[in-house]
Amino acid sequence: MSNNDYYKILGVKKNAGTEDIKKSYRKLAMKYHPDKNKDNKTAEEKFKEISEAYAVLSDAEKKKQYDMFGAEGFQQRYSQEDIFSSFDFSDIFREFGFGNIGGRKRGGGAGIFNHIFSGASSPRYRTNSVFTDFGGRTGGLKGQDVIYELPVHLEDIFKTEQKTISYNLGGIHQQIKVKIPAGIADGKKLRLAGKGQPGPQGGPSGDLYIKIKILNHPIFQREGNDLYMNREIKFSEAVLGTKIEVPTIDGKRLSLKIPAGSQNGSKMRLKGYGIPSMDGRGRGDAYVNINVDVPKKLNSKQRALIEELRDLNL
Repeated sequence: MSNNDYYKILGVKKNAGTEDIKKSYRKLAMKYHPDKNKDNKTAEEKFKEISEAYAVLSDAEKKKQYDMFGAEGFQQRYSQEDIFSSFDFSDIFREFGFGNIGGRKRGGGAGIFNHIFSGASSPRYRTNSVFTDFGGRTGGLKGQDVIYELPVHLEDIFKTEQKTISYNLGGIHQQIKVKIPAGIADGKKLRLAGKGQPGPQGGPSGDLYIKIKILNHPIFQREGNDLYMNREIKFSEAVLGTKIEVPTIDGKRLSLKIPAGSQNGSKMRLKGYGIPSMDGRGRGDAYVNINVDVPKKLNSKQRALIEELRDLNL
């Protein structure tokens, strides 16, 4: 998947309408189409890139998610297969005349995508009456996909866990086990092929998507693979230094040294105590935000001592 700005790729502004997005894609697709750029890998990659951008920006929900989370956040939630799984290229293929450029038939554009997306998970598009993959195979209509939102606690994604979920499919109770990978992001969807609604006319079943909903945690806030927590210390502890005990997401309790002179808002790092990376490359870090508790009320003795410190220019 591309890590670039989809708007820049298509050369449109963020407030561009559907027709402007389509018009820009049409122009670029005709320019970089592989049939017009034989044996040109750069053009092929560009065609793939603009097609991915168009598949996202022409879909209202995907565009909303992309605008909300940005390129990096969006790509944590959508794989390339997710992007193309429900996209209808057939109309635009017919409109552009793809498949007959340079005098070669390519299955209405399907062969092009079968070639340039080789190694991906066979992206598909819908025609009016059949379900067709980019290899040109046809069959009955594909059944509807099912989305199941699975709430999980932050502790649940510290390590890979298997959960059993139950759902109804056409009034029939279904139960299935699903593996939740460690470090999975909120909103990420896990695809279970063929576990959705059965297809009409003998078509293939739809897919089941397990959408991860990570619940709010009473102590930790997650940002990427890093965790943040807040801890209060007394004014005197900030001045003189102290040690505090802090929890970790894996159930440990650590002794953390607060150096003398720590300021309100100071951030202490606990290296390697965050959430594991989904690619297995270590863990994020944990951060402790230090808040200095300044008392709103003082007794007479406390007030006298503070005044004395003030007189000593402290």
